[in-house]
Amino acid sequence: VELVESGGGLVQPGGSLRLSCAASGFTFSLLFMNWVRQAPGKGLEWVSTISPDGTVTIYADSVRGRFTTSRDNAKNMMSLQMNSLKSEDTALYYCATTRTGANRGQGTQVTVSS
Repeated sequence: VELVESGGGLVQPGGSLRLSCAASGFTFSLLFMNWVRQAPGKGLEWVSTISPDGTVTIYADSVRGRFTTSRDNAKNMMSLQMNSLKSEDTALYYCATTRTGANRGQGTQVTVSS
């Protein structure tokens, strides 16, 4: 299993970012996929899950209505569109094959600050 996240950066509060996850080494189209994050000094926090066919998505209360996850099984890619970002969204973001963060990539840093 190999997962590579990209797209992080520094953004002002209220701004937007789009994260990407490139998957390889397994049958991506058969698995539920997840985004998890880890804020400085805190544990892993589940953010969202998307079904194998992309028709079902669920979100943590803290991001629902602001974040949208999608996937392209033909490209073995998953995305996380983040809007209305807040300072508390600052974290290292990972894509993972489980909600607990198992089999996750190296992460991409998102910093929300003015």
